[in-house]
Amino acid sequence: MSELPISNVSDTARWVAVYRAWETARPDALFRDPFAERLAGERGKQIVASIRRPGGTGNGWPMITRTKLIDDLVLASLAEGCDCVLNLAAGLDSRPYRLQLPASLAWVEVDLPAITEEKESALAGEKPVCKLRRVKLDLAEVPARRALFDEVARDFEKVLVLTEGLVLYLDESAVRELALDLAARKTFHFWMLDVLGPRILQMMMSSMGPELQNAPFKFAPANGVAFYEALGWAPREIRSLFHEGVRFKRVPWFMRPFAVFPAPDPRNPGNRPWSAIVRFEQQVV
Repeated sequence: MSELPISNVSDTARWVAVYRAWETARPDALFRDPFAERLAGERGKQIVASIRRPGGTGNGWPMITRTKLIDDLVLASLAEGCDCVLNLAAGLDSRPYRLQLPASLAWVEVDLPAITEEKESALAGEKPVCKLRRVKLDLAEVPARRALFDEVARDFEKVLVLTEGLVLYLDESAVRELALDLAARKTFHFWMLDVLGPRILQMMMSSMGPELQNAPFKFAPANGVAFYEALGWAPREIRSLFHEGVRFKRVPWFMRPFAVFPAPDPRNPGNRPWSAIVRFEQQVV
């Protein structure tokens, strides 16, 4: 174990997998991920042990809530006719193995070679429930990324793009370029991602700044979903992580009374702590 628990962005995938394993072990689990503990590995457990604060909740409710919401919205997108899921920065996601997906569905995972090979090794012998393809690619390599987008856009009629836990690690210019690249492919119908307000970013970096030194949170637009609207994406669903976490009974008890207050304006969250899972739809021009 290095001095810093998180040595790169890929380590965050191990961190999140631990929380999926914890949820799976509950008798009232919101979802079941039988692969999560294996994918997290000992390093994932060490990361969580290193970053938990004495007296803190440390129960991972935002990640657990995020996972459940994305599960539900993936299935909703398929019910609306999506024939492909393009999962960018897929990390250690196991949805192609654990969700009830049509066997005919195409699922394309894209991530760095090292984390992709690690997952391939961990899941060797397991059979996905749909047509799974993995692409080893650094998304920062823009020409290669665009070539892949062109290929997927050509081969499928209605694509759901998923970028779970990606854009918060990017610079604003990189997010803008990605949003425009995706919007340029008209068969990329939906785009689902987690959107953070500036206050959440400040709170996370204040409480975990040293641990996140090698994978700092960078992007939390002050205008929330309006940032994406200006780039061709209209919000179809906006699900507050906090309010949904309360509904799922995963937010700690002492925080639940605050759910009586409505979520802030998603286009102007101001100084209130706000984050959401948003499913965007391409705007019709």
